[in-house]
Amino acid sequence: MCIACIGENAAVHPIKTTCMGFFDFFSKKKNKETLDAGLEKTKESFFGKLARAVAGKSKVDDEVLDNLEEILITSDVGADTTVEIIQRIEERVARDKYVGTSELQNILREEISALLTTCGNDDETGFDLPEDKKPYVIMVVGVNGVGKTTTIGKLAYQFKEAGKKVVLGAADTFRAAAVEQLCIWGERVGVPVVKQQMGSDPASVAYDTLSSAKAQGADVVIIDTAGRLHNKVGLMNELTKIKNVMRKVVPDAPHEILLVLDGSTGQNAYEQARQFVKATEVTALAVTKLDGTAKGGVVIGISHLLKVPVKYIGLGEKMTDLQPFNRRAFVDSLFGDKEA
Repeated sequence: MCIACIGENAAVHPIKTTCMGFFDFFSKKKNKETLDAGLEKTKESFFGKLARAVAGKSKVDDEVLDNLEEILITSDVGADTTVEIIQRIEERVARDKYVGTSELQNILREEISALLTTCGNDDETGFDLPEDKKPYVIMVVGVNGVGKTTTIGKLAYQFKEAGKKVVLGAADTFRAAAVEQLCIWGERVGVPVVKQQMGSDPASVAYDTLSSAKAQGADVVIIDTAGRLHNKVGLMNELTKIKNVMRKVVPDAPHEILLVLDGSTGQNAYEQARQFVKATEVTALAVTKLDGTAKGGVVIGISHLLKVPVKYIGLGEKMTDLQPFNRRAFVDSLFGDKEA
């Protein structure tokens, strides 16, 4: 806390708001820098291809649109989303009669923003919790290898930094490595992890976790689940059982079902998302590993087609590199700030 804010009248000291705004400004600035760096490969790949596609062209014609369609698909935006973007641009070209290639980037920005309007999260904090949900229960799903446990650890860190009391539940009891990794994250972050023996009933672990969290007065509970997708019916039954058992402790749990996807796998991530959305009621997405790939366009396609909001994006290895997904910031980073 700023020295000027300490004292008998700190609650009403006018400098306190200034201090909070000061630190908030630098937090947002750092998040923007991390986002810009994380999307750099996607941006370079996309706009490098776009520049070649319009070279020597003065207006957006059929050839430019064909090239743009190929660019969007190879950037893992997805075929269906690409078709919609192209159709929107065709309508604008037909309406305006003449659209110069110099305008194409701004048109793309506008159309992609429009597609993300109902799916993005423009909350600047992302780690606030509803006051009437305590503990707030997050069930995390996703296949092995997407960064699920790491995402849980980073979430726990961010919630703790926000002043929340966090409890983790190791309900992926089919892999000893999953339980061990979650315990390592718990120690690193400084939050308790509830676990049982290898092969235990995942629903039982979830029940114990919520019981422990209530006893401790925890603010948020994050439950890890088995990372496999071998059988949609089996997966649905297992996740349904976990949800039903949790509701014996917290009647409206889980409050959030977060699906973790590896952004570097491109369209494979979309297919995983589609399967999980069929198997259970996914309410939010976390897309990881965007910093090491040129396939950041997958965020656009997944958001648009599944109508499930992307809540978090992973942009690096540090615990602070998990950010709330902000639609406006994402588009500005991809296309460059509007003022530029």
